[in-house]
Amino acid sequence: MLERMTTKEPRAAELARFAGLVADETRAACLLALLDGRAWTAGELARHAGVAASTLSAHLGKLVAGGLLTEERQGRHRYVRLADARVAQLVEDLAAQVSPNGHEPRPRNLREAGAGAAMARGRTCYDHLAGRLGIALTDALTGRELLRQDTGFALTDNGIDWFDAHGIRLDRTSRRPLARACLDWTERRPHLAGVAGAALCRHALDTGWCVRIGSERAVKVTAAGEHALAELLGIGAGALH
Repeated sequence: MLERMTTKEPRAAELARFAGLVADETRAACLLALLDGRAWTAGELARHAGVAASTLSAHLGKLVAGGLLTEERQGRHRYVRLADARVAQLVEDLAAQVSPNGHEPRPRNLREAGAGAAMARGRTCYDHLAGRLGIALTDALTGRELLRQDTGFALTDNGIDWFDAHGIRLDRTSRRPLARACLDWTERRPHLAGVAGAALCRHALDTGWCVRIGSERAVKVTAAGEHALAELLGIGAGALH
């Protein structure tokens, strides 16, 4: 009998190695923490992940070598951040698949319950807004025909004019899509990402519509933010809490 010949898929080994980068609880914890879009020190990440600094350093080395993180050193501190928006999208998409039936892990204590509730209300997803806040913004933009969702996310001409009229600068030179749908892992619905999502998040934080709370990615809408979002987009305070 002739021996059956098999041909290996050349990308299989590379894909397996890449998947292995996130197939570790400590490294996954680091990637999720860095979805806040900021640079963290190695020490901060070690405390967040609950491991020794030496252990964390080895994990960071693998993530940097694998292209998921970038690093820079300032004095004795080593800072790391997600390599780019594509990595953030990959991590968020994977996180959305963890509980496909909408059943989140039960919090172990009141602190975890409070942090989880704050993240569900509003948080940053790398450089755009997510949670109920992100969904409320997306729904309001869509309802006012500033954003289309029927053939994928796209700003309408009125939407582009709305951003310009309110001083929310859209980077037209970016290679990123102007608007992109990002699956929200707590709401199980897409929220606005891309250039427009990043611009809206940056404006909300710069103007004080939102402030970061705690050490996680959670954000809170301020009184000024409630007033602005009600006036500009018709979003009621009840949708933000």
